[in-house]
Amino acid sequence: MKKPNPPFMTGVPELLVLRLLAEREMYGYEIVRAIRLASRDAIVLAEGVVYPLLHAMEAKGILTAKERKVEGRNRVYYRLSAKGQKRLDALIGEWERVQEGVHSVLENPTHGSV
Repeated sequence: MKKPNPPFMTGVPELLVLRLLAEREMYGYEIVRAIRLASRDAIVLAEGVVYPLLHAMEAKGILTAKERKVEGRNRVYYRLSAKGQKRLDALIGEWERVQEGVHSVLENPTHGSV
């Protein structure tokens, strides 16, 4: 039996943050800006969404954090852990499954008619 669909858009911020951090370590505001730029302004996450998510993922061991002084300011840089890579892989799989389902309905909405 297939798993039910997750609520729409749940997990998307986590997916995007993890995908960016799979490429390189980044600090919070840098992540916010990178999501906005990479999505061509289609997705704009507030810092109030991203920072609690980063803290929660760090607490779960999905991310590691390292504080650095940059230009006189302390910044916390986040990096994906091995557990985080597994989580990213799982979220990508879920996203692809949901994306295929949505695409199928958009392309042929009556295909599943009874």
